[in-house]
Amino acid sequence: MTKWAQLAEQVLEGKQLSDEQALAVLNSPDNELLELLQAAYKVRSHYYGNKVKLNMIINTKSGLCPENCGYCSQSIRSTAPIEKYKMMDKESILAGAKRAYDLQAGTYCIVASGRGPSNKEIDRVTEAVKEIKENYQLKVCACLGLLKPEQAAKLKEAGVDRYNHNLNTSAGHHEQITTTHTYDERVNTVHTVKESGISPCSGVIIGMREKKEDVVSMARSLHALDADSIPVNFLHAIDGTPLEGTDELDPRYCLKVLCLFRFINPTKEIRISGGREVNLGSLQPLGLYPANSIFVGDYLTTAGQETTADHRMIEEMGFEVEFAPEQKEQPVM
Repeated sequence: MTKWAQLAEQVLEGKQLSDEQALAVLNSPDNELLELLQAAYKVRSHYYGNKVKLNMIINTKSGLCPENCGYCSQSIRSTAPIEKYKMMDKESILAGAKRAYDLQAGTYCIVASGRGPSNKEIDRVTEAVKEIKENYQLKVCACLGLLKPEQAAKLKEAGVDRYNHNLNTSAGHHEQITTTHTYDERVNTVHTVKESGISPCSGVIIGMREKKEDVVSMARSLHALDADSIPVNFLHAIDGTPLEGTDELDPRYCLKVLCLFRFINPTKEIRISGGREVNLGSLQPLGLYPANSIFVGDYLTTAGQETTADHRMIEEMGFEVEFAPEQKEQPVM
């Protein structure tokens, strides 16, 4: 039995990795990558079999954000030429839900830029969510920024299943990325979501000039938060942002990161998220060995690959889309 197979057995026995073991995963030689992926797959398949969850984003409000996050083309510091618009109307959000359903995306993610939602924006989202729940068997995830308890309660009542608020980086590296809000504010929003009864989704962005110790810290922080879904983004550096030109990642390291997150959070949904096309390249299919979830369609301000390519990739790898709602007549949008 290889050392990576032994590590998988350790994880399946409920034991956490030591810091030394965690760093060994990230520092593992490339000629052991297939053994490492096989070990991660053993853990993934134990909890999720060969199922792959699909998620689709709709960017309901673009730009106009007062925060100074260094990775984001929508931030106040960015000069990237992106489309900017206020919150979409309800009909546009509903049309996005139909597209998500047609693409077999089990989760529809309603995202809006900004520090946090206004009460008017919360009302717009809740109105849309109620109709989505009436017409489609979709999980709805909201990602609207820092959230107040009363706002979380409204989202829960409307039928929001999940709320995303990423930690993005480690506590120690946070001020190198943004200074207009604190790391603790992000953690507190995840707690607020959990207390409202909504499933917490929280993830990271890899490749923002952090150390490998920071990556281990991120994975452990999400384990401590007990996030149900963990999106792992790989930086797609956008011209006009403070992280413009940053290019630290290669596909093999990205796969090692996904393995690490699977080992430290074995029972959780690990989702390959933004930047997978750019950073994983032709090795994208191998990401399904540690991860059990991907985004389809476009991201916030960057394009994804064709959804038909995603479905083909899943099928050709011998995996299966996890989407089996009862078919019923859909409303005309």
